[in-house]
Amino acid sequence: MPKLDITSQERSALRARAHPLRPVVLVGDRGLTESVIQEIDRNLTAHQLIKVKMAGQERDEREASLASLCEQLSCAPVHHLGKTLILFRPDPKQRRAEEESVNATRAVRKPTEPHTPKKLAAAGVTKTRKAGIAERSARKTERLENAAPKVRRASTPGTVASGARKTAAKPAAGAAHGIPRRGGSALSLKAGARRSAVARPKIR
Repeated sequence: MPKLDITSQERSALRARAHPLRPVVLVGDRGLTESVIQEIDRNLTAHQLIKVKMAGQERDEREASLASLCEQLSCAPVHHLGKTLILFRPDPKQRRAEEESVNATRAVRKPTEPHTPKKLAAAGVTKTRKAGIAERSARKTERLENAAPKVRRASTPGTVASGARKTAAKPAAGAAHGIPRRGGSALSLKAGARRSAVARPKIR
C-alpha cells in the first residue's frame, strides 16, 4: 500500500496532538514481526494517531523500520524522536462522514439556473430566469418613477440633454449687469492714456 503524504502544517498539528500520548506498542529486539505489525495496525484503526517505541536498534535501522511500516500500513510518518515513532492514519469512515457533512449544505444547481440566496433557499423559495428578468424590469421601472423630474425627463427618449439646454440658455457676457464691455487689451488702453496725456497742452 502507498505511504500517506501529509503537509507540513498537518504534521505540526499532529505533533502537537501527540505530545501528551504514551507509546502503545513496544518493538523488541526481534524487530517488526508479523504480530507487531498487526498490533500497530489495530491501534492505528482504533486511535488514528499513536506512538511506537523501538528498542535495541540504531537510528538508521529505526528509519528503515519507519519507512517499512508506512509502506505496509499506508500511514504517515509524523515524527521520529529518539526511539519513539509517531504514526498517523485517518479513519476512512470518519473522513467520509466529514466530507458528506460539508457537502450536505452545498447548493447544487444547473449553470442555467439563477442564484437563490441561502435565506430564500432555506424558506423553500426557488428563483427562475423569467421571474428574475421580470423582477429586474420592475425594479428599473420603480427607480424611474421615484426619480427626480429632471432625471426622468432626461431618461425618456426624444428629450434634449440637460447639459445642452444649459449651454443654449447661457446669457451673453456683460448682459447681466448692463455695462458694455470695452474692446482692446489692458496694454492698448494704457498706451492710449499716455498719448492723450502727452498731447494735452499745459496751462500756466
